[in-house]
Amino acid sequence: DYLDNGNNKMAIQQADKLLKKHKDLHCAKVLKAIGLQRTGKQDEAYALAQEVAALEPTDDNSLQALTILYREMHRPELVTKLYEAAVKKVPNSEEYHSHLFMAYARVGEYKKMQQAGMALYKIVPKNPYYFWSVMSLIMQSISAQDENLSKTMFLPLAERMVEKMVKEDKIEAEAEVELYYMILERLEKYKEALDVVRGKLGEKLTSELQSRENKCMAMYKKLCRWPECNALSRRLLVKNSDDWQFYITYFDSVFQLIDQSWTPPPEEEHSLEGEVHYSIEQAVKFIEERITEESKSSRPLRGPYLAKLELIRRLRCRGCNDEYKLGDPEELMFQYFKKFGDKPCCFTDLKVFVDLLPCSQYTKFISQLLEVIPLSATAECAIALPADIKALQQHLCVVQLSRLLGIYHAMDKKQKLIVVRELMLRYRHGLEFGKSCLKTELQFSDYYCLLAVHLLLDLWLEGEETAVWQCLTLLEEGLSHSPSNAQFKLLLIRIYCRLGAFEPVAELYSSLDAKHIQHDTIGYLLTRYAEALGHYAAASQSCNFALRFFHSNQKDTSEYIIQAYKYGAFEKIPEFIAFRNRLNSSLHFAQVRTERMLLDLLLEANISTSLEESIKSMSLSPEEDDIPWKDLRDNRDLTVLFNWDPKDRDISEEHKKLSLEEETMWLRIRSLTLRLVSGLPTLSHTIQPKNSEKTAENGVSSKIDTIRSLLQQLEAAVDSGKKFLEQKIQYPVLGPPPTRMAGFFSNGSCQCQTSLFYLVSDVYELDTNGLEDSAEIQERIGNSFKSVVERLTDLFNKCKGDLIEVRDGTLKTHPNLLENLVFFVETISIALWVSSYCDSVLRPFKSNLQKKKKKKKESTVAMPPVFTHYLDYVAELQTLTSNVIDHIKGLEIILSALKLEELSLKDTLLLQEEKKFTKAVQGKVQSSYHHSVQEIGELLKKRLDTIKKLKI
Repeated sequence: DYLDNGNNKMAIQQADKLLKKHKDLHCAKVLKAIGLQRTGKQDEAYALAQEVAALEPTDDNSLQALTILYREMHRPELVTKLYEAAVKKVPNSEEYHSHLFMAYARVGEYKKMQQAGMALYKIVPKNPYYFWSVMSLIMQSISAQDENLSKTMFLPLAERMVEKMVKEDKIEAEAEVELYYMILERLEKYKEALDVVRGKLGEKLTSELQSRENKCMAMYKKLCRWPECNALSRRLLVKNSDDWQFYITYFDSVFQLIDQSWTPPPEEEHSLEGEVHYSIEQAVKFIEERITEESKSSRPLRGPYLAKLELIRRLRCRGCNDEYKLGDPEELMFQYFKKFGDKPCCFTDLKVFVDLLPCSQYTKFISQLLEVIPLSATAECAIALPADIKALQQHLCVVQLSRLLGIYHAMDKKQKLIVVRELMLRYRHGLEFGKSCLKTELQFSDYYCLLAVHLLLDLWLEGEETAVWQCLTLLEEGLSHSPSNAQFKLLLIRIYCRLGAFEPVAELYSSLDAKHIQHDTIGYLLTRYAEALGHYAAASQSCNFALRFFHSNQKDTSEYIIQAYKYGAFEKIPEFIAFRNRLNSSLHFAQVRTERMLLDLLLEANISTSLEESIKSMSLSPEEDDIPWKDLRDNRDLTVLFNWDPKDRDISEEHKKLSLEEETMWLRIRSLTLRLVSGLPTLSHTIQPKNSEKTAENGVSSKIDTIRSLLQQLEAAVDSGKKFLEQKIQYPVLGPPPTRMAGFFSNGSCQCQTSLFYLVSDVYELDTNGLEDSAEIQERIGNSFKSVVERLTDLFNKCKGDLIEVRDGTLKTHPNLLENLVFFVETISIALWVSSYCDSVLRPFKSNLQKKKKKKKESTVAMPPVFTHYLDYVAELQTLTSNVIDHIKGLEIILSALKLEELSLKDTLLLQEEKKFTKAVQGKVQSSYHHSVQEIGELLKKRLDTIKKLKI
């Protein structure tokens, strides 16, 4: 009970009491170990658990408790050893055998699972156990590296095992038929699979609607049996003329048959599935019949009308539309709108077919739609407004279509602003209809507000600075009426980040309440900006959220797999495993892991712990690259923001491809930087004398080779990054956010960081050669010190300027200054880690010189120039850092003193309501900047303290 309630200390005390009385009570020992594990004493917990495990317990309580403990330790492989021992001692226990099977399932030991399944079946001949063994064979085939092996060994064996059950008439459950079908499909025995589904076994396929038909259809397609495809889809459409997937199959098969000039055999049936349509005339007639049927049905069906538009589109593609008199697409879409315009799906239905309209007809088409909407103007408002929700939905559909057809894009600035005003007026009027909505429901008129914001974003991109503030104002207003609207929140997140204000974003993202997989699909919106904008604490938190999801995915997926075995959902098991692999090779996962470690070093190394300890605690090693570069998957959802842009302005596949390329390049640069930093402590160990034979073994000299090789890779990554940026790619404003790579190159951080790592190589050379005869190396090091300071000063100059500038009553923000400051802090931190290495090399040299001086009793032993260079360099670093801290203090003072609310906002059209939100928005941006500057300043002060300790 104490463990369940989280009172671990009490649990340990209670277990100790028990153990005093009963020294050998296994279960008490394990429960104590669980308490120890949860209070962070992993080693003690493990030792206690091993004591019990060594005795190979067979009582259920000890086994269950040890299983819980090993799972919490993330050591599932130890559970298998436990049950292997238990099964040996109690060979006929069904329970222990099934636990052993599940333990193997957790670690993916498919061969052992197959054996355990058969052993179970021998003890208790139940069908599920037999099929567990069969499924384990399929899993061996899926995980086999050799495609040939899986086709020639594992799958045929699985097939034979199932056939044996079929012959003996022992197939009982649907899951077993599904499994048989799965094996045949993977073996590409489509004909046999079809026979199974159509035969007596197929009658068991009942859990999903049309499961049998769908499987037949899939096999017909694989076998290119178009007559059957056609007849089956036709039959299913007669039964339900709203099932869109079957229209697609119907059309595909009709045109396949036409291309093959197929004709029905004279005497027999057309096909196994009945009558076949094999001409355009039949298809046209069939669709017309569906529409006639629809008019008699009790509820309106969209399928038949959209099918007609789909048929027109296909005929047009083949250049033979005119002769079939299917009607004018414009007229058909108009009729469709009259019938379904008040449904929110009307816009998405028509969106697919707008390319059937000629450009010259767009305006006429929109006017035609507007004419049929019942809108009425009132005395106090010149704009005709809808009187009910139905009319509002119809009008909204037309506005969305206007945006999609590019009508708004063609307007000039003045016209766009008039439309924005009108849309917002309609939005506020529409709020009347949603007074009874719950907080969790969306307002009916929310899309008006979103469309207005999209128009303002167009203006902002055209250089209208005030537009962006108006976007934020309208979105904040929308959110106050519709607090659950995810689109408002996502758009606010994107715009605040573009302005460099991260503070409001963290709150917005957490209110989105992202669940499970969303940490991977939309998490990038948060992790891309948190650190880049100087919110270090929030960045740590957001990385932790994401990493927690990825790490728990490993554990959770094993549980899903086990449940799938228990309940016979075999076809789901490969899906779960594919899902797990997809997440393990997620681009976002690799990025967050890398950025998290760099961030930890930035916040901890040489501040609260030494660089060496920090790197050790992260188990970082410069030789190891744990990123699956070849298999990286881009799981980001780049279309999560609603968009009504025409195709040419929308995010394209090309954009997605380029964005993935850019993200991967940036990840490579970051990952190499991290590995180079992690190599620094490995160098600062005592080095063997110059001519010793040991240097080239696994000593330090191989470590410097690692660093030099990483440096070459970094140079190559930087080169390809620069080439990539030469393309000057512009992503759509709502498309993927660009990486930090462009800033990294343009502000000089890149050159500065690279030259710091070259400096390491030079200092290492000095270390191995000694101070005598190394004038050239010392000269080189001196020049490197100078160039690093010059570059850092250069970088600091790019951080100067006001973050918020007030010009003609307009606010302009300069978020790039913030990003530059963040890069400055990172670069100076790397400079300090490199300096600590220099320090560790030069200090022993200096003390040796001083000893010589004392021996010779000479006061004139010449000091090698490298010491002077180093001391000057450290002094300059100290001055520079102090200057940056003063600059940041200045920024803080300015930001505190800025009275934004006194700004006479240029746009006097703002309503009182809007002014309230504008004030709030500007306050949020100002506060966020203030917070960023404070966090950057705090971190730099700690770094300054480190510089002061660098004295040789």
